[in-house]
Amino acid sequence: MSGTPLQVIVGLGNPGNEHLQTRHNAGFWFVDALARRYGGQFRGHARYHGEVCRIQLGAHELTLLKPHTYMNRSGLAIRALLDYMKIPVEQILVAHDELDLDPAVARFKLGGGHGGHNGLRDTITHIGQAFWRLRLGIGHPGDKSQVIDFVLQRASVAEEDLIIGAVSNAVEHLPVFLDQSAEKAMHALHTRG
Repeated sequence: MSGTPLQVIVGLGNPGNEHLQTRHNAGFWFVDALARRYGGQFRGHARYHGEVCRIQLGAHELTLLKPHTYMNRSGLAIRALLDYMKIPVEQILVAHDELDLDPAVARFKLGGGHGGHNGLRDTITHIGQAFWRLRLGIGHPGDKSQVIDFVLQRASVAEEDLIIGAVSNAVEHLPVFLDQSAEKAMHALHTRG
């Protein structure tokens, strides 16, 4: 059975210690978890405007990217890596925080719009919509006017634990995505939360 090919996994977030534990950095948490699990180490790379590492996941060599362009300019870094590696957009997975999902929920998705997410908006501007996404639920503050402060703050301990749990679940299901199919991984991951 053939899986879904990926070559690059991007975590969206903001650089700097002041942003490290904020909800908006859930995408960084995912690629950091992959690097820890599979023995990768991130290093700064000026050409890609961020940090890069390579991991071996079974038969798959994956490049992980954490853009340091800040969320609103994430597409710049992704485009630079895409152009250098000469890979199709469909072989990129972008992990990001998702207001429309509760903490503890993670969902794979192919294509679509940006849903108001500035990191996705800039990514779509630079590479189009045809990439895979990993949507990591962070919940919603309930009022649109509170969203900016909400995503740039640290979650409560209980909610942070749920988000970290969703990240871990997604890490566990990535081999299914790569080795079997996106559909199987989506079914297995989506029925967990």
